[in-house]
Amino acid sequence: MKAVICGAGIAGLAAAQRLTNLGWEVVVIERSSTPRSHGYMIDFFGPGYAAAEQMGVLSRLRELGYTVDGVAYLDNAGRRRAGLDYDRFARAVDGRMLSIMRPDLERALRELVTGRADLRFGSRPTRIDNSPDGVLVTLADRTRITADLLVGADGIHSAVRHLAFGPHDQFVRYLGFHTAAFTLDDPWLRGQVGNRFCLTDTANRQMGFYGLRDGRVAVFAVHRTPDPTLPADPRRALQQTYSDLGWLTPRALAACPPPHEIYYDQVAQVGIDTWHRGRVVLLGDACQAVSLLAGQGASLAIAGATLLAEQLRTATSINAALDSYQQRWQPVITEQQRIARRTAAWFLPRSTLGLRSRRIALALATLPGIDRHIATRLAGKAPTGRPAPDPAPRP
Repeated sequence: MKAVICGAGIAGLAAAQRLTNLGWEVVVIERSSTPRSHGYMIDFFGPGYAAAEQMGVLSRLRELGYTVDGVAYLDNAGRRRAGLDYDRFARAVDGRMLSIMRPDLERALRELVTGRADLRFGSRPTRIDNSPDGVLVTLADRTRITADLLVGADGIHSAVRHLAFGPHDQFVRYLGFHTAAFTLDDPWLRGQVGNRFCLTDTANRQMGFYGLRDGRVAVFAVHRTPDPTLPADPRRALQQTYSDLGWLTPRALAACPPPHEIYYDQVAQVGIDTWHRGRVVLLGDACQAVSLLAGQGASLAIAGATLLAEQLRTATSINAALDSYQQRWQPVITEQQRIARRTAAWFLPRSTLGLRSRRIALALATLPGIDRHIATRLAGKAPTGRPAPDPAPRP
């Protein structure tokens, strides 16, 4: 059996590892000319954690990950106004959590499939000829690939979804935020942050800082805006939008890298009733984007890829596997999307009153019992049915 996977991000690489372990021939095509080096820090837990453990990549993720003492919300003078102890949260999820930069998570997954799957960077689909028995994918360089299955794991702006299911505006729900991330080489700023995740305690706009290795700092930004249109110059947009925030923000904005080194996108969810059509199936953010408000995109992507591969292993046909994958996984995603929309006001308050409410909620989260309840809600549900251990790879 042969699969073409569009997208060399977390979902696509996880699917490639799962399918090559089942003996599939796998071609991964990626629009970017090189692996992505920019992104933000994520807390990796929930259903994807168990899937990563099954894949044998968990020790590598721990090696690439970071120790974070906690979250601190700071005012313009750098004084702590609220926060959350990571040790307490980790205990609430039985220690099954790690913090890692998104590019490092992709790196670990890519290492699993290098030499086993055909990775093609700087490549994108321009035409999909879909049928009940197979799929013909035409690439921008006019290369054609025939396969038994095409997996669209190419993110919220999925080219596969556009070609096989319809225009983006039919499926993408803008949530009213823009977000950005970049890294700086600044040992002094790194010393100020320490091993905390520091966030400005501000309404409508927020900037966060994580300390990385070798004196580097990862910067995260999010702000409310009714306009989903992305700016032509993200560096200038960041400097204009966040210029009046205090503490470390002016220093970070002054050292902001060129636009091509900045991750910048809208915060959105994807809602699509049918995840597969013929021999084309969607995976990860292409069909299940929950947004950064839910905080589990990476975990859900890996868990979804694992579930898809398991259905392909056990079902009587590819079409039956795709039906089962959606029936089992879509309710989980729908619930996570609902929770994310409900917590938007908590994630980035609109007013001073909202900030005060969040401080109170974080203080209550330290009480015994409440911390575990919050962690359980954040961790979400695992897919129904426990995936079986990997069979021996077939030639």
